[in-house]
Amino acid sequence: MSRELTDRHLQDWNERVQLAEAALPLIGRLFRERSVVTILYGKPLIENAPIDILRAHRWVRQVEERELSIRDTFPLLEQLAAMELRPCRIDLGKLAVRWIRAGRQPEPAAFLAEQLGDAAGLPERVIEQPQDIVLYGFGRIGRLLARLLIERTGSGEALRLRAIVVRKGSDDDLQKRANLLRRDSVHGRFAGSILVDQKNQALIANGHFIKVIYSNAPNEVDYTAHGIHDAIVIDNTGRWRDAAGLGQHLEAKGVAKALLTAPGKGDIKNIVFGVNDEAIGADDRIVSAASCTTNAITPVLRALLDGFGIVGGHVETVHSYTNDQNLIDNYHPKTRRGRAAALNMVITETGAAKAVAKAIPELAGKLTGNAIRVPTPNVSLAILNLVLERETTVEELNEYLRNAAVDSPLSLQIDYTSSTEISSTDLVGSRYAGIVDSAATVANGDRCVVYVWYDNEFGYSMQVVRCAQRMAGIRYVTLPR
Repeated sequence: MSRELTDRHLQDWNERVQLAEAALPLIGRLFRERSVVTILYGKPLIENAPIDILRAHRWVRQVEERELSIRDTFPLLEQLAAMELRPCRIDLGKLAVRWIRAGRQPEPAAFLAEQLGDAAGLPERVIEQPQDIVLYGFGRIGRLLARLLIERTGSGEALRLRAIVVRKGSDDDLQKRANLLRRDSVHGRFAGSILVDQKNQALIANGHFIKVIYSNAPNEVDYTAHGIHDAIVIDNTGRWRDAAGLGQHLEAKGVAKALLTAPGKGDIKNIVFGVNDEAIGADDRIVSAASCTTNAITPVLRALLDGFGIVGGHVETVHSYTNDQNLIDNYHPKTRRGRAAALNMVITETGAAKAVAKAIPELAGKLTGNAIRVPTPNVSLAILNLVLERETTVEELNEYLRNAAVDSPLSLQIDYTSSTEISSTDLVGSRYAGIVDSAATVANGDRCVVYVWYDNEFGYSMQVVRCAQRMAGIRYVTLPR
């Protein structure tokens, strides 16, 4: 009996791996030839290994209370690859679940024609001309943005990373920049190949020619000299945060707009994609993508405000250390941040709680906030201690947040886990703004505590890319509706 079970499980596994391997070229062709992004309950399947595809199927049990098999999705994927589709995002997981509930009837071709009827009315291209993107600064966020932009180029019709702008650090600066993009102590190796083109002062990453421009000031660069026009410059240096400072980018030849990867000051719009991105107008030339913490908590707060109302509360952030802190004890202009980051928990301030009001005006003056920097290099945790407008239970709260993560306008921002064993390192590389840890939820009458994990580097970078897409006029419709 034991041998029979062993053989049966091994055969089942090998069959599923074989299907995942067969799915890869179909997923790739849909993306590169038709700009169709296949996802599984919000999780992108492009650029994934077979084992990652199988894991994504298994993850569905957290939201649908059953594991999805690739045997359920593969027939639909095969049919999708044979269809004349227009640029969009297609949730293969939701399609498969609907198909299963319908008794796998009708056949895939007829089922997809019924479910994806809206696809025929979509535009043939997401944007008339490819949008040039320039990364001003190439630190933690800059390099992750580069990875995401390269990964998501597809057929090249949308965002194209054309250049990075840095200050020259040494004679072998180009090689050092390439090495930092190739290897990352937190996020692992770059998925692909990177070549250094010394003659043309560029990096060639997965076929992308990325000019490296050395400059000490934004307005000194002439991008048109490098064939770059009407670019969106993503400033990830944090050096300038007001209109006057960021306006220097707009003085450079070849620049149309600037996007800041930090909270903006003054009247600059602070955007949390999914919550107030509709505020980005065609005429907006400078926009802020707010902070990683603001992006993590605002979607969850929006969902809770809509479902339960919020009287007030306190947000405590347990945040991984950053480059702003000292490696060993040394002078720092801010209180306590001078202590060794890898050795201490450090209480410090955060403006995220107040910044939420810029995206959700109804919460103005209702939230306080503080932060504790801890000795981990990435992934942070926001603790939302709230007073609601009505009483609730843990079960009701979790069910509501699960639905928000699975099937709501915030499903790209909010992820959900019911695992009782999850910890911070499990969430490195998460593409969501925040992940609700339902096993930790507390509710007592009208009071609740909701725990929200977030990859403060990668998840935030994903939100920045979404903002850049919106600034470029790119809108991907997600099907089925």
